[in-house]
Amino acid sequence: MIQLSEITNSISPSLTRRLFNLAQKYDNVIDFTLGDPDIHPHDKIKEAGCKAILEGRTRYSPNAGLLELREIISSRYKLQYNIEYNPTNEIMVTVGGMEGLYLTLLAILNRGDEVIIPAPYWINYVQMVCMCSGEPIITAPVSTNDLSISIENIRKAITPKTKAIILNTPSNPSGRIISDDSIQQIAQIAIENDLIVITDEVYKTLLYDNAHFKSIVTCDKMKERTVVINSLSKEFCMTGWRLGYIAAPSELISVMTMFQENIAACAPLPSQYAAIEALRNSEKYSAGMIEEFTLRRNVLLEEVAKIKTITVDAPQGTFYAMLNIKSTGLKSEEFAYALLEKEQVAVVPGITYGDCCEDFIRIAFTLDIYKIKEGIQRLKRFVESL
Repeated sequence: MIQLSEITNSISPSLTRRLFNLAQKYDNVIDFTLGDPDIHPHDKIKEAGCKAILEGRTRYSPNAGLLELREIISSRYKLQYNIEYNPTNEIMVTVGGMEGLYLTLLAILNRGDEVIIPAPYWINYVQMVCMCSGEPIITAPVSTNDLSISIENIRKAITPKTKAIILNTPSNPSGRIISDDSIQQIAQIAIENDLIVITDEVYKTLLYDNAHFKSIVTCDKMKERTVVINSLSKEFCMTGWRLGYIAAPSELISVMTMFQENIAACAPLPSQYAAIEALRNSEKYSAGMIEEFTLRRNVLLEEVAKIKTITVDAPQGTFYAMLNIKSTGLKSEEFAYALLEKEQVAVVPGITYGDCCEDFIRIAFTLDIYKIKEGIQRLKRFVESL
């Protein structure tokens, strides 16, 4: 009989995937679960990937990724943040942002090290910390009605075992952006306590209503203790291309490159060539995405406003919205399963993102406006039947 490792006991399929998998059993389902847009990458991006395949550029790249791609990423950070990253030893290309996070945690955690994860949180953060023998420490937001990050709760959570803080701004699931003042305070906390900050910025280009985003790496003395995780999955709708990147101190990149040699060797080479095209022309290719998601967000907000017993705060970024279902009297998981069974609409229970979100469901507005309208109309019918 096969004896499984202890780590397997701390990992389980997320409710997001459970609802997604269950939704596939219905023919007429409207699936709001995954952050996987129905939009295709720009044709020029696809052509760059296909061209690489047709020309035989399908072998291994350096473990850290193509230097040409790393140079473009470096130039992008210089342009956006006025921060210099050496493309030869401070930037690494990864198999999506998820692998970037995993490699980072492998590189910094010893058994029992604590990682602070502010709620609401993406469940993968918790599970990856466990997979790397760390201890996830969840900090509550300001309140269950205000899902903003709580600086006070972060301060209280720090112990001699604390190694890092994971930030995600704009936030999956809430769509909120951490304010400049809060970012500055977290930076000061990290410096005072000698902590590493892992900042997941995969949604930073998906901003609405002139919302402002500040990266913690731009704070004084933070470059030396910050790992920036990014990906092409959301900005360019390239989820299946599995292409992400990390910007970090050279001593971390060196170790993570060695890990990469033993885990995946490198990110898929055709995807790297597609990424070169995408990032070289990022403003041209991502502008249409932002315009489309703005339209979808606005349609979602208009439709939800027609449901008297459900409220929603307009997300500042990402393509997610958290709907408050407290007045229905149902727990979020109970609500989600009943909604799927009765109306064939799949959503994610808020409890997935922490106890503070029990009164919420998350909707990904990654479908076209007609499906969004139909899905919310079904949601309205379900709520009115309770």
